[in-house]
Amino acid sequence: MNILTALAQMPTGNTFIKDMQWGVDYKIHLTLFNDSSYTINVQDLEHSTTIKSDTLSGEFIYYPVMLARDFVEKLKESNSEEVSTNTTSTTLPNQPVKPMTLWTALHGSIGGGWVHFVNCMLYSMETRYLSLTAPLMERPQSKWKPNPVTETYKRTHKWKYYVPIDQKQAQKEYYQKKKENQLDNLHDVPSDFIKLFLETNNKGYRKIVESKDNIKQARIDLVKLLVGANYLGNVQITYIKTMVQKAVLHYSYNQLPNVILFDDLDAAVVMSLNETGYNLEKIVFKNSQNLSEEEKGIRQQKIELTIRTINKANQKIFEERLKKYYK
Repeated sequence: MNILTALAQMPTGNTFIKDMQWGVDYKIHLTLFNDSSYTINVQDLEHSTTIKSDTLSGEFIYYPVMLARDFVEKLKESNSEEVSTNTTSTTLPNQPVKPMTLWTALHGSIGGGWVHFVNCMLYSMETRYLSLTAPLMERPQSKWKPNPVTETYKRTHKWKYYVPIDQKQAQKEYYQKKKENQLDNLHDVPSDFIKLFLETNNKGYRKIVESKDNIKQARIDLVKLLVGANYLGNVQITYIKTMVQKAVLHYSYNQLPNVILFDDLDAAVVMSLNETGYNLEKIVFKNSQNLSEEEKGIRQQKIELTIRTINKANQKIFEERLKKYYK
């Protein structure tokens, strides 16, 4: 396959794609530097349209993309001693127990904004480092009952774990929080994740687990975790933080990169994510052979402007949410 001369190397230094082509068969063909080859159907890709530079959405713009190499290397340097490679799902590194939330615990470790937080947690679940049914997530059996009975007790005493694993219980908690306008954690989770969560019953969830469909299971589990995040104790939060760190530190650079299709520019774009936002890794255009280098350059500039705008919009929304949260 021929390498696109104008767009073969992007300035980020993260690119590990040796060759990328948009074939006449409406499929994206990728060859990585380890010589592994992949073919992706265009219809299966995440689709996006270019947004104007002055457009600031009221919601985060989320793409399920890979983590940037520079971020992973930076995290390895800063956390190599903190996260032991021998840490298992039943043990935690020795550290003082401090009152914290899931967000503050992870943000202090991996940095970045909300989209970065979601991506890192999702990756840790997809790779099975983080399990919501790990021993440390299990609630102790007890016949104790508060007097008077608290709202938390009424909503969680039948749960086996600190987050609602049972689909029926999880959906009940979701709708209860929605009624009480307490779904801020889920406000910017992709709608198709929530749709999958709500449309999957216990039988369907078991089938997903048994089929080892880690992608679907991770999306459902992410929603479950965020729905029940306010019930987590320090031990559970520390466990989750440790597993997310481990997943990121053991991140494989040779995984299949995520490709985003920019419909209005007929461009397939590989992006990565670090704590500062999205980075452009690679671009290939449909019917590239019929485009002049000037036209390719113009389209690339539009895509770069779009990514800068997305990062700016996401950061602005993130800062506004933080101010509101700590007000």
